[in-house]
Amino acid sequence: MNDRKTAESALKDTSGESHGDSRAKASPIEVRKVDQERIARAIREILLAIGEDPDREGLKDTPRRVARTYAELFSGLHVDAREHVRKFFTEKYDEIVLVRDIAFCSVCEHHLMPFMGKAHVAYLPNGRVVGLSKLARVVEVLARRPQVQERMTEQIAELLLEELQAKGVAVVIEAVHTCMTVRGVRKPGSLCVTSAMKGAFRSNPSTRAEVLTLIYGDRK
Repeated sequence: MNDRKTAESALKDTSGESHGDSRAKASPIEVRKVDQERIARAIREILLAIGEDPDREGLKDTPRRVARTYAELFSGLHVDAREHVRKFFTEKYDEIVLVRDIAFCSVCEHHLMPFMGKAHVAYLPNGRVVGLSKLARVVEVLARRPQVQERMTEQIAELLLEELQAKGVAVVIEAVHTCMTVRGVRKPGSLCVTSAMKGAFRSNPSTRAEVLTLIYGDRK
């Protein structure tokens, strides 16, 4: 009984605040490190499972290299993309802001194979504008996690709509998926295009046509 009281006292001392205060101050996303040692052990098992010798010269460092690669590819899991657009500027500008051709590389969560391409991100300000690089950073964070293109498109649009309180947001993503170009159906050259239209871009056909012209107008 005394041991239990001692443990409870120690827990209170280390917490320094009530559970209610902890929740209030907690980050929206719990920051955790990628367990590279665990990944390396798993990759070694995969090499053994396919009949390879993980100890031969060309493969002995592969598990650790793959672990470092996964830590980089999935780094967005531990970052809150909203942080990049919480610093904004008050401007009276009320026309379309568009950043085209934002290159990205993500990983399809179904086969853990890369898909890569370009994102076109536009918004119609309602008094708030952000640095253009911040739009690219939002794309980068949301791409750096196990993804499907449809969800990634929607996540970018919803985040910008909420954080910027914009009149409208338009996101178009074009990507090549290696899960269908180098395996399975094997159709190299195929391109997946997804879009998310919010606010004025969804409700106003002329506004939607304008942003699509800005994105694709100079393409032959």
